[in-house]
Amino acid sequence: MGSFADYWEAEILDHVFNKGAYTAPTIYVGLSTADPGDDAAGLAEPSGNNYSRVTTAAGDWNAATGTTPCLIDNANAITFPQASGPWGTVSHFALFDASSGGNMLAHGSLGTPQAIVSGNTPEFAAGDLDVSLD
Repeated sequence: MGSFADYWEAEILDHVFNKGAYTAPTIYVGLSTADPGDDAAGLAEPSGNNYSRVTTAAGDWNAATGTTPCLIDNANAITFPQASGPWGTVSHFALFDASSGGNMLAHGSLGTPQAIVSGNTPEFAAGDLDVSLD
């Protein structure tokens, strides 16, 4: 399960308390071979070998639950490009507001780290990518 990053927490609070306009971004899903942490300092995205973040749209996410913790998950499969070489052992995911660079919005660990090698097509099945706000 993932949680909001420091950047997004501040943006949401400013919006809720009318301290700044906030427009919901396009969400891009990325992978990391290390724990990014709330400040993204530990982010280690794969590079090359056909790796890229995956673009999602509003319809790709289920509505948030009202339970504790409040949870949102992916309504549709999120499929990365097929690896043309090794990406390393991915252990975490991260959500961003840009296809490269940009701000990390949320992050979390995978249930089981996965070594991505040439020919693999990493995917989060529908309902497998959870982000919570507690």
